[in-house]
Amino acid sequence: MASCLGRGTWVGLILSVLLLLSGCAYPKELRKENQINPAEFITVVQQAVDLYHQKHGVLPIKNSDMSTPLYEKYVIDFAKLTKANYLSAVPANAFESGGIFLYVLVDPETKPTVKLMDLSAYQSVDDVQKKINDYKVSHNGNLPAGIAINEAFDYVDFDKLGMKAPEIKSVYNRQNLITYLVNKQTGDVSIDYAMDIHKLIQDKSLAGTLKAEQDLREQLVNQTLFVPIRSVPYRWQNSQPLPQVTP
Repeated sequence: MASCLGRGTWVGLILSVLLLLSGCAYPKELRKENQINPAEFITVVQQAVDLYHQKHGVLPIKNSDMSTPLYEKYVIDFAKLTKANYLSAVPANAFESGGIFLYVLVDPETKPTVKLMDLSAYQSVDDVQKKINDYKVSHNGNLPAGIAINEAFDYVDFDKLGMKAPEIKSVYNRQNLITYLVNKQTGDVSIDYAMDIHKLIQDKSLAGTLKAEQDLREQLVNQTLFVPIRSVPYRWQNSQPLPQVTP
């Protein structure tokens, strides 16, 4: 089983269960409950979270540890919402109901906002990471590096790994398959969001508003329903979003 060390304990537990359920008759993303417009569910959950927060003074979230990345840290605890009658049922597309999404909060200190985390994409990174770890052991610590992106990251070369790239669609553009980056120094795998970020910046005419040190993942969070999980920061350089080493 792929390792979830360094991630939130709750997310790790969810993925352990997800692996056990991965032998379903057909992909979870094709199920009816996962085809419903996510915005319909998010509106209801947002109202429940707001009411809970106003009444109790705390957010209905699960425990996480300090190593959990920002966009994966604040997982909504549906048990707290349903037991307190702020929510009549868990959304059908939520993991807790057999769906492919984990509901999380962003901006918890200023404006707690409900977003979705794609568990299929999350798990695919662990699968690729395990393959790369095995490759390093059998190739004197070398990485299956493909085309270089910058001085810090390469694309993963799946031919070197002897496997097909996971066919997981981007939550930001369902026409595109996600691609994977590998850190040249650490060998850590992450999802490449450059194409999604670039398209969003073009569509919204945001290029002139971007600051040099701005983490462009914020644009994905602010403009869409989804968080960029298993990711690294992006900066606008040479008129394109480029991945950066996490501080």
